[in-house]
Formats: sequence, structure tokens, C-alpha cells
Amino acid sequence: MASLGQVIFWSIISIIIILAGAIAFIIGFGISAFSIPEVNVDYNASSESLRCEAPRWFPQPTVVWASQVDQGANFSEVSNTSFELNSENVTMKVVSVLYNVTVNNTYSCMIENNIAKATGDIKVTDSEIKRRSHLQLLNSKASLCVSASSAIDGVLLLLCFYLMLK
Repeated sequence: MASLGQVIFWSIISIIIILAGAIAFIIGFGISAFSIPEVNVDYNASSESLRCEAPRWFPQPTVVWASQVDQGANFSEVSNTSFELNSENVTMKVVSVLYNVTVNNTYSCMIENNIAKATGDIKVTDSEIKRRSHLQLLNSKASLCVSASSAIDGVLLLLCFYLMLK
């Protein structure tokens, strides 16, 4: 059985290892946030409009609208995008409104930064509204860091607990 001094020593070592992993994660991957957008018909607008909202992004992304019917069209002049800082003063809420949309068309709101790309699609017809969204990690370090950091921390914690019991 381990003495109280050994338990304290190995507990401190465990905390140091976990903090080192977290620091390495932040340095290697950077602080970032991303979320899937939700696209809805904006009934508050004076004309037919779509509203794309995503609650958390960092660093600031770009927002691009696309249309299945008008492929290659530039919607920057008929859209308005804003970035609102969230209460924790780190991430931002992305809100983009596309004006003058036509019925029987599929529109896509694409939000992208150097870490991730999220797309929200909406098809509006006379009789229904269909939505679809997806998220893609662009930086391969993102998924590697998340899984490697968790796996290393887990193994090191188990090793420390094993050593404490010896």
C-alpha cells in the first residue's frame, strides 16, 4: 500500500502530465470553436429571406451563400453577415441573412475558418421546407490532437494510479 506522501507525489505528477498535454494541445492546435449552422426562413424580413445561425466560431470564419439553381452566383451583395461576441468573450455567434430568395431552390450557407467548414442547406418549395447540415474538419491536426491528447492523458492517468497502489 502506498504512503500518503507517495499518493500526493503521484497525484501532483498526474496533474502536471495532464496540464502538459493540455498546453501541447493548445500550442499544436490552437484555441478554436466551430458549430453546425441552422438555416431557417426569416419571416421577420420584408422580403423572402433565409437566416443562417451558428452559435460558436473561433477564429472568425468567412460566410458564403450558394444556390443549386444559380451556381457560381455571387450572393455577397444580397446577404448581410454579422459576428456577435458571445458572453465568454472568446467565441462568436455567426448570423447571416440572404435576401430575395426564390421558391423551389436549394440554398447553402457555408461557414469556414482554417479549422472547420460547416454547411447548412435548405430547400424551400411551395409545400415544404427541407434542411440538411454537415461539418467537416479541415485541419488534420484537429482530429489527431483531440484523440491523441485524450488517449495519452488516459494512459498516463492509469499509469499514475497503478504506481500509487504499488
